Amino acid sequence: MPVGFSTRRLLHWFALGVLTVIPGAAQSNLRAVRPILESQILHPEVATFQLRDYVVRRAAHLPETKDAAQWTKTAAQLREKILSDVVYHGWPKEWVTAAPKFEEGPVLTGKGYRIRKLRYEIVPGFQGVALLYEPENPSGKAPAVLNVTGHGDPGKAFEFKQKRCITYAQNGVYALNLEWMSYGELNQEGNQHIFGAHLDLAGANGLGMFYLAMRRGLDYLANHPGVDPERLGVTGLSGGGWQTIVLSSLDERVKVSVPVAGFTSTVSRVEDAAYGDLGDFEQNASDLFQGRDYPTLVAMRAPLPTLLVYNAEDDCCFRAALAKPFVYEGVRRFYSLYDKEDFLGWHENSDPGTHNYQLDNRQQAYRFFNRHFAWTGIEESPQVGAELRSGEELAVGVPDNNLTILGLAREFANKIVRKPLPADRPGRDAERKRLKDIIRLGTNPVDRVWTIAITKHGGVESRSHIFAMEGGLSADGVWLKAIDAPANAPITIVLDDKARVESTAVVVERINRGEQVLALDLSFTGSAWKDGDNWMLQQVIDTQGERPLGIRAGQLIALAKWLRERAGGAAVRVETNGIRSQVAALTAAAVEPGVFTEVVVRDGLKSLGYVFEKPLRFSDAPDLFCLDFYKETDIDRLIALAEPTTVTRP
Repeated sequence: MPVGFSTRRLLHWFALGVLTVIPGAAQSNLRAVRPILESQILHPEVATFQLRDYVVRRAAHLPETKDAAQWTKTAAQLREKILSDVVYHGWPKEWVTAAPKFEEGPVLTGKGYRIRKLRYEIVPGFQGVALLYEPENPSGKAPAVLNVTGHGDPGKAFEFKQKRCITYAQNGVYALNLEWMSYGELNQEGNQHIFGAHLDLAGANGLGMFYLAMRRGLDYLANHPGVDPERLGVTGLSGGGWQTIVLSSLDERVKVSVPVAGFTSTVSRVEDAAYGDLGDFEQNASDLFQGRDYPTLVAMRAPLPTLLVYNAEDDCCFRAALAKPFVYEGVRRFYSLYDKEDFLGWHENSDPGTHNYQLDNRQQAYRFFNRHFAWTGIEESPQVGAELRSGEELAVGVPDNNLTILGLAREFANKIVRKPLPADRPGRDAERKRLKDIIRLGTNPVDRVWTIAITKHGGVESRSHIFAMEGGLSADGVWLKAIDAPANAPITIVLDDKARVESTAVVVERINRGEQVLALDLSFTGSAWKDGDNWMLQQVIDTQGERPLGIRAGQLIALAKWLRERAGGAAVRVETNGIRSQVAALTAAAVEPGVFTEVVVRDGLKSLGYVFEKPLRFSDAPDLFCLDFYKETDIDRLIALAEPTTVTRP
């Protein structure tokens, strides 16, 4: 990849007389300009507050409804829309509709129950594993509980999870214990949940992978000859609590749901970062909460029995005090529509009160399932601990060539075949419209320009600005030019992934050519956006239906127009350093051809395929992981769409 400017190279070019010098213009130098560029304009605390405020203002509230019939209809429509437009977006129909494919392995015996080892197909080439805890002497059709696993090793061998599954089986209830990707036997590097973003980029919503993995388990239980399909339940802790509410809300086969410390509303997650927890990729899946939120999912369960369990002093996430007003109290009115308010249960655990599914929480779940399964009784034996097995004893085994989330994303990416770019103007305009839709192009103009500092010495004048955009986020930058350069001089916008100060050499060169320069940090890059939570907040932007890439491209277009108008129609060009700046600039040029005369790319990508092969981490470049972006376009296609803008790579 091309290398960026260095101070030594720039000085060498001056010595050789390579750089054009505008007669009469005062010559700028690196030492004078660098301090101006490195001064903080938008402070990190302010940027983070803006970002939190941005997503909180866009958080959906629970919908209004007049009666049970209306809500039943609305919930059904929401269920269908989420499944078709979000969960299964981009996934092959034959995979979605495939019958469950489970292989049975060895059987372990215990006191009053058996453990049947199972391997199953999540999607072709990707095997999951599970354990079926079944009663030793089943009689007739019995209830069944799907036990989904949360974050952490040993996965399905968690002590509290084993105790729960053994107890169900000893009391005549089937219990299916699923392994979760990235934990236990599926603890491979490529299964880290954040690689779901690579599925997005390749055109398949990453949420689909997580949903299919748990839905297969429900398919298995619903088809089991010993299970009563009208008495199916789901429960789990943490990420298992998240799986529980998502599956329970979207699949009406789940009659009883007990999520434990797995979610809360967007507002409570974002407002209280200490105990709200912004969650993993799947909890902020693209478009999942476009016009809805986690409380909406709970309301969609009405009037089916749902017990919400949270912990008073949770040391991980979603403390009870945060969840109760936003989730439980907000959703109660939906159950009241059906005169089933008591079917929405609440339990706040104080023993031990931390992030747990220990005895108190298990007993609450047992009682809830007893009541709504109309079962004779589920009680945990004090001797259940003696039945625990090691992870090795419970291992099922997965194929050596088993796919991972990243491996599947690479397969999707490698199979992409794009239609040739149309040569005619209507065809290209249609292509640009599709691209705008994919990036959800932000159209917020500059609302206010705050001038933070002014300098005028050494032959150079500068103004440091915060550019407040109408949408609520800000970019910041330094405008500079030689004092004697005209007000309508050509303009160069300089972008650098790291920070504008890294572009000092390029800024100096353009000033010395007699140009105006804006050394710009768009939202999400630069020194103001280094907060560790900001990349996770960008996931929340994705789940709310916007795209960080569209925000950045929109800001760049708006600022180019603002500069051009301010300078009496002067030509605007862009120089970038780094892949995030490159993609933002090329995307802006592609959707708004002619807004720039030239885009110069340094240290950029030849293809977005690099993101899959390296692989690039979501946290390093959240804006690049835009749903369907690589499926529909690539660097060469963006360059072609940008015509008549010239794109050069020194």
